[in-house]
Amino acid sequence: MTLAFAVALLFNLAIKIGLMTRQNKCVLMNRFQVPAAFESTITLAAHQKAADYTLAKSKIAFWDLFLEILVIVAWTLLGGINALNQALVSWLGLGLVQETTFILSFVFISGLINLPLSWIQTFVIEERFGFNKLTVKLWLTDMIKGVLLGLVLGVPLIALILWLMEVGGASWWIKAWLALVGFQLLMIWIAPTFLMPLFNKFTPLSDDALKERISSLMDRSGFKAKGFFVMDGSKRSAHSNAFFTGFGSSKRVVFFDTLLEQLSADEMEAVLAHELGHFKHMHLIKMMAINFCLTLLGFAVLGFVMQQSWFYTGLGVTPNLQGFSPSGNNALALILFTLVTPLVTFISTPVSSWRSRVQEFEADAYAGQHANAEHLASALTKLYTDNASTLTPDPWYAAFYYSHPPATERLARMRA
Repeated sequence: MTLAFAVALLFNLAIKIGLMTRQNKCVLMNRFQVPAAFESTITLAAHQKAADYTLAKSKIAFWDLFLEILVIVAWTLLGGINALNQALVSWLGLGLVQETTFILSFVFISGLINLPLSWIQTFVIEERFGFNKLTVKLWLTDMIKGVLLGLVLGVPLIALILWLMEVGGASWWIKAWLALVGFQLLMIWIAPTFLMPLFNKFTPLSDDALKERISSLMDRSGFKAKGFFVMDGSKRSAHSNAFFTGFGSSKRVVFFDTLLEQLSADEMEAVLAHELGHFKHMHLIKMMAINFCLTLLGFAVLGFVMQQSWFYTGLGVTPNLQGFSPSGNNALALILFTLVTPLVTFISTPVSSWRSRVQEFEADAYAGQHANAEHLASALTKLYTDNASTLTPDPWYAAFYYSHPPATERLARMRA
């Protein structure tokens, strides 16, 4: 197990470094020439800003990657998890309280480790390129709210899953999966009304002409929504977006205030038509169904490996209770599985990225039928410029990671 773990770590590291290196080389080589498809719409200065922004983010991503690998090794083979677990067992003894505290401690320490890079990303990189609007006070307030919300919502869920692992019998993983699915559906339902307003202010769209135009688009497309809202995204970032949130009667259309400043009414209509295309093709439901199935598979695998002593010892962890028994090791198993799984599922990244790009093409096609494709193309061009998105990604990197088609490819298909 230890050898397989080490090989997986090195394989992930090699693939990610290789792809990042290709991406940086491609962006740098094309920095001095705007792609022909954008010569009339994007200036060389904007193109170079996007290249520099991409390279700056990549530099942070390199450090983040090495920190991630170092932290995984420190938690596992160097004894971090084992030391934390033994300390909490000595303090609290074995049981649900100790296991819940163990997971919360692991999450808290991991968050502290990632804090410096998060700060640099926000207050150095985003600040340098004019995107950051966060103040230190708001950054701290968001973080505190997130921690409190995580405790209120996360602790009961963690305790419930750990309890089901202990008393649920051989089929505990099915019961735990049902609990997790129910929790996720509940979060989707309450997010628009109760959770998102804790961080952002949502006001009804006041532009009557735009509201009427959007309502007409939704009517002829056969969609209903609870309302149209503007979110004060500008208090945190100059980046912009539009999205649907919620299900059924709680479904809302939300526009960033920055988006309303950047796009014309024609372009806003086309962007919304694209989002409607995702709903028409049931992309969200399909994605949720796939994720739920993969989660069920993950629980089933966890149910097997947590009963194997090599799963713990091979990762540098001493199981609780002499003579080893799965009971008392539920939190250990969950944390180890959370650390190891991304190393295995990493190879599926190109498949999920490809599936997402196909869905974006489908949504673009739907927008072209119910709005004006040229308006969508001009809207996307503005968003590429305003968000400093590179127009010249490496093809391999894009195929592996990009959830949206590269700009040149996307607009070429749209106009065709």
